[in-house]
Amino acid sequence: MPRFRLILLAALVSLAGCTGRAPPTDPATYAAYPAAGEPAAMGDYRIGPGDTLAINTFMEKELTLEVEVDASGNILFPLVGGVHAAGLSSAELSKELEHRLGQRYLRDPEVSVTVTTAVSQKVTVDGSVMQAGVYDLKGQTTLLQAIAFAKGPNRTAQLDSVVIFRTVDGKRLAARFDVDAIRQGTMPDPQIRGDDIVVVPFSHGKGAFRDVLSALPALGVFAVFGGI
Repeated sequence: MPRFRLILLAALVSLAGCTGRAPPTDPATYAAYPAAGEPAAMGDYRIGPGDTLAINTFMEKELTLEVEVDASGNILFPLVGGVHAAGLSSAELSKELEHRLGQRYLRDPEVSVTVTTAVSQKVTVDGSVMQAGVYDLKGQTTLLQAIAFAKGPNRTAQLDSVVIFRTVDGKRLAARFDVDAIRQGTMPDPQIRGDDIVVVPFSHGKGAFRDVLSALPALGVFAVFGGI
């Protein structure tokens, strides 16, 4: 059995032994998960080696291009040369390029950076899907897109209780989402982060996973749980 499934099984067993009370939450940190495109969601992604970036410099065609982050986390950009990009958000890299271009070459430059391919971060999609596996995040990726990577849900999927497991600052978190509501536009499509685990539960024989769902708080809110 793959290692990520063993980890997931341990998480489910841990939650199944709970008393049924919702796990403690930290509202300041784990509020409703931001939808894709919102500043809070877009600012989370950190550029890594192997990512492809689309860099647009306003009114400067020669400074509008795609670049790849090398193995050391650097990019080469016209006029300014090497820039360390790994670990920065798109907004932070934009400001760094504006600062360097503005020092010697352009007056008040406006630079935007978009991650077009994010091979440095991955998502695991498991459960009642057509092709479970580990997939590369391709730029800003949503829950619906992550499920699509796995060729979509199968006929036994329970789409109103899809769970995202996440680790933040060493804490194991979980939140559930209603995919049908997302498709209908009544619930935001949440942003996926690197190393997230998306689990699409079965609609029958839920067993221990039913206990997982009952232990989680309202839809779209991440909660800390023990055992991992």
